[in-house]
Amino acid sequence: MSIVGKDIPHDSAVGHVSGESIYIDDMPFAKNELLVDFVGSPIAKGHIKSVDCTEALKIKGVVGCYTYKDLEELGGINKFGPMIADEVLLCEDHVSFIGEPIVVIAAENRRALAKAKKAVKIEVKEVEPSLTIDAAIAKNDFIDKTYRIARGDAKRAFSEAKHRLEGTFIIGGQEHFYLESQSALVIPGEYDQLLVHSSTQHPSEIQQVLARVLGLQQNQIVVVIKRMGGGFGGKESQATHPAGMAALVALKTKRPARIIYTKDDDMKFTGKRHPFQNNYEVAFDDSGRVLALKAHLYADGGAACDLSPAVLGRALTHIDNAYYIENVEVVGQICRTNYPPTTAFRGFGGPQGVATIENIMQDVAAYLKKDPLDVRLANVYGINERNTTHYGQLLKHNTLPQLFGEVIESSDYRNRRKAVEKFNSESKTHLKGLALTPVKFGISFTTKFLNQANALVNVYVDGSVQVSTGATEMGQGVNTNIKMLVADEFSISPDQVIVMTTSTEKNNNTSATAASSATDLNGSAAINACQKIKLSMAEVAAKHFDSVEIGIGCYPDKIVFEDGFVFDERRPQNKISWADLVVMSYRQRISLGERGYYATKGIDFDWSKGQGAPFLYFTCGTCVAEVVIDRFTGQMKVERIDILMDVGKSINPGINRGQVIGGFVQGMGWVTNEELKYSDKGALLSYSPTTYKIPNIQDIPAALNCNFIENPNNTENVRGSKAVGEPPLLLGLAVWAAVKDALAFAAKGQVPELNIPATGEEILMRLTSLKKPSLSVKSKGKDKDKDKEPAPIG
Repeated sequence: MSIVGKDIPHDSAVGHVSGESIYIDDMPFAKNELLVDFVGSPIAKGHIKSVDCTEALKIKGVVGCYTYKDLEELGGINKFGPMIADEVLLCEDHVSFIGEPIVVIAAENRRALAKAKKAVKIEVKEVEPSLTIDAAIAKNDFIDKTYRIARGDAKRAFSEAKHRLEGTFIIGGQEHFYLESQSALVIPGEYDQLLVHSSTQHPSEIQQVLARVLGLQQNQIVVVIKRMGGGFGGKESQATHPAGMAALVALKTKRPARIIYTKDDDMKFTGKRHPFQNNYEVAFDDSGRVLALKAHLYADGGAACDLSPAVLGRALTHIDNAYYIENVEVVGQICRTNYPPTTAFRGFGGPQGVATIENIMQDVAAYLKKDPLDVRLANVYGINERNTTHYGQLLKHNTLPQLFGEVIESSDYRNRRKAVEKFNSESKTHLKGLALTPVKFGISFTTKFLNQANALVNVYVDGSVQVSTGATEMGQGVNTNIKMLVADEFSISPDQVIVMTTSTEKNNNTSATAASSATDLNGSAAINACQKIKLSMAEVAAKHFDSVEIGIGCYPDKIVFEDGFVFDERRPQNKISWADLVVMSYRQRISLGERGYYATKGIDFDWSKGQGAPFLYFTCGTCVAEVVIDRFTGQMKVERIDILMDVGKSINPGINRGQVIGGFVQGMGWVTNEELKYSDKGALLSYSPTTYKIPNIQDIPAALNCNFIENPNNTENVRGSKAVGEPPLLLGLAVWAAVKDALAFAAKGQVPELNIPATGEEILMRLTSLKKPSLSVKSKGKDKDKDKEPAPIG
């Protein structure tokens, strides 16, 4: 019986609730271990005039203070980056954001470390920073090139369209708020070798960056990670700095070195989700069908490139979301500002692209005085036609129409729409909003070479199995999925399989655990290794059965592995146990350890043309959200959520359900309460739970329904499954859309504006400003009022 599709517990569930799970800060301290911290830039932009560590070095317990000059002495290159080498481990002559590391301090105790941080004297000449997207645009200060995707003839479509809207949509960033801060423990070995324990989603990148900045070869560094206490993208590329600083100390002192960011420092000095400022223009007909879309996306990349080009690329490829748009011209640029480099975050640009088109759908509906659902249905991708994206990829096995149809019925949307309208017409104190938004999320890294993985599977003579892959566990359940896939391939109990600590020593040149592809890639590689082992074992089994029953013949292809037993399908009554066959294979000198490999096929994309098929498949879903708003305070409450997802064939339905609901709640937080506030000098003000509000239990609606449709057609992926790590986050936009729906009722014919996040303050501000027109409206209709250009805001 297949194990895939069953609910088995997360492999760390008991450890998490009992406290047995080990994180880096839980690891026992070595006798001679050093604690590491850093002193960063006090300003957002400037030139370093002097750095004086004299007084700090006099403090008892302080072992050393290190600067970029120490990297030079080691023969390292103080320049790196996941896409463009424009970051430094330690500042040299200038600083680009508050907290950018300048001096690394090593001490024997926390008291000495704290004193030393205060004793370091840094003099910096301040230069006016860029702290907004508009400031960067004004300076023409961009990172990397301009990206563009186009289809059809947008210019012609706009000239012929009856209705047009245009506007600017502002999308805020988001703090990752993982529970375990950035951390690393580095243990020096002989011959300048380093063992690095890093809380990272990308061990191979840590290995590569440390080798580069410390003047070592990659084979001198082993990076291991058992688990992270959350990541959400924030530990994909930004774990390099803490690991690099700890490694510098370990290499210089030949003593173990540990760095654990405080939660405050982690929030203040690490990158966030990219804020976007998107200008758009849309043409549409009387039914609400979009005829053309023009958009210019400006992403705030912070002070360095990091992963911003890939994030922007995914925003551009997801600006269609679930909708076919015949004429499209979308471009994007990355603005350089003086904040920590913005970085990967669950959804990776997809949410910002999808939010833009969902905002447009709400605007079109408000302008035409239609139910936004009907506008969405007029535009949704078809099955046999209108089923090619603006970048040229065909939607295979499109389940979007099915998802729309089923969730409309299961959520009782049409009757609830009438009830909301009735409530709004009668209530003088509150407003309700209702919205149904979809998601179509492409699964694969958009950088082609990252779509590969390797795995090592070892079978031991007692029948137990160890699996090593490049996947990193951060709570999402990838290790449980891989355990189940391996157990299923051998047809043994999952209790006989352990997924080992991720290590660059066992799995080399791995891709990050990101892009929702960890199970797809690493699970497929593990299955490949299992199949190699089974092939060899089947030959042993075939010879055995031929010897038991002379004349049956030796046919390895007839051997079946099932429920812990092995038999010839022609004589199923003659069985041997899995464990017996393992011993038999070992004694016949058959390899019981194999390396597997997987590379995603059929994907490619050419940015010079803006065309291709960058994704193996799409994970789709729909969400209905109902909210109620206090007209006088702007306070919003989510009353009900209905989620319907297409996740193919679930490997573990329970883990998928947890990912879907958790992702949705994180997305809901991004579009409602989670607001990043900065001072006019570029310092983060909302750097603790007292000032930065992630969703709590009171924010979760009492009615939260989550269901999956049956879809056996995703044959492209491992066991017919679909990735669920990121797509559900985008369904949080349904809550934001429901808020905008409520505002549309209050607007009484106007098209209301609403930025992200829709905090209580933002909602109240919009409610009180609805007397002023918000969007530029261009119409070729005969209605005189519609032909008038509205006055500008302000």
